[in-house]
Amino acid sequence: MPGFGDIVQKAFYLGVGLASYAGEKAGGKLAEVRSQVQKLADEMVAKGEMNTEEARRFVEDMMKQAQQAQPSNVASEKTPPSQPRRIEILEEDEEPTVKEASNDQNVDKLRQEVLNLQDELKRLQRDR
Repeated sequence: MPGFGDIVQKAFYLGVGLASYAGEKAGGKLAEVRSQVQKLADEMVAKGEMNTEEARRFVEDMMKQAQQAQPSNVASEKTPPSQPRRIEILEEDEEPTVKEASNDQNVDKLRQEVLNLQDELKRLQRDR
């Protein structure tokens, strides 16, 4: 039966292995992103849309953005936010705008027309 020290040692090695695996995966993804960005920059240089110096800066900027975005995505997936998300409630204006006022008038006219049609339908059904 393994002792407590063996279990701790195995847990430590498991943690190191998982960290190493995650690092390899992240490095592979970054290399893939770099190659795709480099291809895009090469195509743009070939088309004359940018020069080689702009292409180099473009690739560096995109890689910086990818590296900055990566840790925040990993952290947000594993840890829940410390506080609830805040919701801002906006008050509606007291006075309706001209468009809203005309819409209200149209709605009132339509309601009155529907009521008139309902009355006429009831009258026609009684007259049968």
